[in-house]
Amino acid sequence: MIFARLWASLKPGNTNDGSTERLKHTPLEDAYAFAIGCSMIVLGIVLLKTVGLVTGGVAGIALLVSYLIPLPVGVLFMLINVPFFVFAYLGMGRVFMIKTIIVSMAIMGLAVLMPMAVHIDYVQPLFAAVFGGTIIGMGILSLARHGAGAGGTGVLSLYLQKKRGINAGQTQLIIDLIIMAASMFVIPGERLLYSVVSAAAMSLVMMSWHRPERYIGR
Repeated sequence: MIFARLWASLKPGNTNDGSTERLKHTPLEDAYAFAIGCSMIVLGIVLLKTVGLVTGGVAGIALLVSYLIPLPVGVLFMLINVPFFVFAYLGMGRVFMIKTIIVSMAIMGLAVLMPMAVHIDYVQPLFAAVFGGTIIGMGILSLARHGAGAGGTGVLSLYLQKKRGINAGQTQLIIDLIIMAASMFVIPGERLLYSVVSAAAMSLVMMSWHRPERYIGR
């Protein structure tokens, strides 16, 4: 939900103390961060999917739609992201858009491959909500610190803030509330409550562990 803060901290020229230039990540460091970030996002999605939950953002939309039509979550994640690539380009530039496309394709591929390596017979719903939301947040954090994103609603929120002056955090909150409201017609009440917990856990990762003033890499 606070994706705007993440992007603001990654803009070239930003510093942690107002005087020291941020250190630029190497391509190898970026690639490693993307691999870990995408893997964590997919593992979180697998946990939530196992117990029939949703979460916030584009991952939540993909999960929700997967309960309605027989398409893999990874494919839905990519398809839902396609129109947001335009906003990524208009709002954050060509490099960010390219990185976001690469990330989306990687998530789609991993979502197909991971069930072959990880088979979960049972997971307690509350554990899945907390742990699944947390590791999705960690994955997004890994991507954001290396100048990429998972795309989707976070990109739209940033675009509206840049072009229309609409607060990105408020926009993302409204979108997540809409996702939860739509979920009322698809998943039972108890699972809906767990889904809210998942979305909150994902956001708490960003709020607690992303402190731009303490981080000098970009």
